[in-house]
Amino acid sequence: MERIILWALLLVGITLLIFSLRKPFIKDWILIFLLNAYLSTLIGVLVVEENMLEYPIRFLDNYFTSSLLYEYLLFPVVCIYLYQKTYNSSFKGIFLYCLLFTSALTVIEVLLERYTDLIEYHTWTWMHTFISTFILMFFIRSIMQLINQKVS
Repeated sequence: MERIILWALLLVGITLLIFSLRKPFIKDWILIFLLNAYLSTLIGVLVVEENMLEYPIRFLDNYFTSSLLYEYLLFPVVCIYLYQKTYNSSFKGIFLYCLLFTSALTVIEVLLERYTDLIEYHTWTWMHTFISTFILMFFIRSIMQLINQKVS
């Protein structure tokens, strides 16, 4: 069952990526995708290597101990959609959308941890996921704000 879930998430991720790149500002979307993949992989590898959590069933499990699917596809795609949704938002709007997107990702992770063998918490908790995801999303959104800020 877990392999089916992984393949379904892969298809969803690829579909969402294709649709997210169809809008203007593709340079921004690609930058967000790559920046998020880089930073989430850095954090993910540290967390897995410290045995805070593990992914018993994953793609390319002979080569990687972290979740390639989440760190290289799903989370970066969600960050693209967050940026698109908050493109013209105020600080308060960006903050609230980061909370909303983070909450959704955290709920999904908790459900996967409880009902599947895709994720196994050791010393990690849902609160760690929530905080790290929120900080990373808000950081990337803020970096993109700085990059696109008009020079006066």
